[in-house]
Amino acid sequence: MTLAEKAGQVTGSWGGSFREDLDVEDLVETVARDGIGAVAPFGWAGSLTSDPAEAVRIANRLQRVAVEESRLGIPLLLNVDAVHGHAYITGATSFPNGLGAAATWDPELLEDSAEITAREIRATGAHQNYGPTVDVGREPRWGRVFETFGESPHLVGELAAAKVRGYRGDGVGDPEGVLATLKHFPAYGEPERGEDASPVDISEYKLRNTFLPAFERALAAGADSVMPSYNSINGEPSHGSAAALTELLRDDLGFEGHVVSDWDGIRHLHEDHRTARDHADGVRQAREAGVDVASVGHVDHADRVVELVESGRLEESVVDASVERVLRAKFELGLFEDPSVDEGEVMETLGSEDHRETAREVASESMTLLKNEGVLPLEDDEDVFVGGPNADDMVHQLGGWSVSRDDGLPGTTILEAITESTDGTVTHAAGTTLNEPVDVDAAVEKAADADVAVLALGEGWYLHEFGPQAEAGVATGEWPTRSDLRLSDAQRELVRRVHETGTPVVGVLVTGRPLIVDWMAEHVPAILMAYFPGTEGGVAVSETLFGENDPSGRLPITMPKSHGDLPQHHDALAHPTPIGDHEHPDSYDPLYPFGHGLSYTEFDVDDVAVTDGSGTSSDDGGPAATVSVTLSNVGDRPGTETVQVYATQTNASRVRPERSLVGFERADLDPGESTTVDVGIDPSALGYFDPDRGHVLETGEYRFHVGERTESTRISGDD
Repeated sequence: MTLAEKAGQVTGSWGGSFREDLDVEDLVETVARDGIGAVAPFGWAGSLTSDPAEAVRIANRLQRVAVEESRLGIPLLLNVDAVHGHAYITGATSFPNGLGAAATWDPELLEDSAEITAREIRATGAHQNYGPTVDVGREPRWGRVFETFGESPHLVGELAAAKVRGYRGDGVGDPEGVLATLKHFPAYGEPERGEDASPVDISEYKLRNTFLPAFERALAAGADSVMPSYNSINGEPSHGSAAALTELLRDDLGFEGHVVSDWDGIRHLHEDHRTARDHADGVRQAREAGVDVASVGHVDHADRVVELVESGRLEESVVDASVERVLRAKFELGLFEDPSVDEGEVMETLGSEDHRETAREVASESMTLLKNEGVLPLEDDEDVFVGGPNADDMVHQLGGWSVSRDDGLPGTTILEAITESTDGTVTHAAGTTLNEPVDVDAAVEKAADADVAVLALGEGWYLHEFGPQAEAGVATGEWPTRSDLRLSDAQRELVRRVHETGTPVVGVLVTGRPLIVDWMAEHVPAILMAYFPGTEGGVAVSETLFGENDPSGRLPITMPKSHGDLPQHHDALAHPTPIGDHEHPDSYDPLYPFGHGLSYTEFDVDDVAVTDGSGTSSDDGGPAATVSVTLSNVGDRPGTETVQVYATQTNASRVRPERSLVGFERADLDPGESTTVDVGIDPSALGYFDPDRGHVLETGEYRFHVGERTESTRISGDD
């Protein structure tokens, strides 16, 4: 290979508008002339098309050009951002966004959803998914927290690993599997001020014990690729950090796949972080740090690589190593045999009934009932008023990383689903947009005449720092913003006025973040957290409201009472209370805690027992302990409960959390049924990283908490 051909293989381009217009003809010319090795044709940056048939034609044409019109005939690696389904393609199956998916606490179901996403990605001709998101979401103001699986390192790790398994299928050679990309390494989920890509300054202790465990779990599941974070960590940008991408990721964690830049992360080195003098210097920094593919570097990035090598400022061996990783992935994917896809199969695959049924199951399991004072479930003959800005808006229901215009999107809105679910009369008036009152008086009048008022409130479609939102009808800078976790003034006024009619109000929160709804928690009889539930979310909400679906979702993130309580997590480190416990406010007293969620039935937990296992952090991987629980459904309806096991290390060499999630298991029970639930506790969940000793599981007493019950046992560690 010539140096220029090597540079092309480690450079990607994009389709659509991002800094400039690149249409299909531009990409065809770039692939044929410059040997670009990767393309992102279907994504958020004004992608070439959202039409599935056209997407296949574009993918096949680009591959023909790469194979037939370039000297070496190397096929392209096509990548997409399909973080909750292949949702930038109209008609694809759209699952709940990350936080909603995490509320299921169901790794097996999320693995199934990832398999479906991979199948639909491959049907359109792409091969690599820029997912799963492995960031531990520790900052609820952050505009990307909706992409995460929440605040618990253990829960995030379990669900991210499940996604990796689902995306990959039977491995890289699986014709229905895709490359799984972990993002955003190594720590992105607690940015200063909640501002996207702002600095993260953390100790090695926190990095290793809060942010890295989820990546370690997902890497062990077989992840093929890793994407660095935009932000700097302790003053060093991740895209230019050899300490992060080589010493930590490759040398310490043993990663052998390829590293892809985030969209414009390399340019940030000189344009924003200012650790590089110019673009060329930023390219050198990123490549020496360990970045293999500049995702959207385009021709100017490839040119810089050639210039750097020819001038002696970059070793060609660095480029060679990246080329090897990229070509290995293409060979293993089978692209050299035939990179094209069948145009006739895409419409049969995308959004098929069985795929949508799984999406409906994920959405149903995500429904999290925060409060219920007897108003739910609704009777099927009640007259229902439906209002709020998210009652009849499919784009809002999907949330970000999806098509942002409703041009024939499939799915059922909350209003449509409720109308189909009741024999009573359904009336509707939005009352407000996300930010502005539109017909509040009409909404109040209709609500007053109804038996119950369902208000679908919350946020709409957004990305990153709550933008770009123009296509979703919201100007950047308007609510939602990182400075305010409360509902907009218009929505709060709508809730108050409808409440004043005396009609019972059910608040349905369609949102990407844990909003502060303290007034609603005090005055409204029922609140359902629906997250961004996807195309099938309207049906899931309606079936939950009318009792066809037991609300089994549990919060994957804490919902605070006020902004002043932030940061607030269930696993805060132990600390003194110098003025005395009787005068010290509770360190963790949120509006709704991590793991909270109500059911339509009642469960009892009895006979909690802990048995010591054989596993330690360095042996054959057996459980360090098994927590056994007798779980009984003592209500009169079938339901699902998630047994959540938290642990406290009673004495440790370092300060450890007051308690942290270490295991969980879902159980479905009929009325009157009891079962024994065994939750194996992995040694890594009880152990921690000590900067002086590495990963350790210390011998000693550990307390295990299930609900209000606590049992202790002595664990034999490896110290």
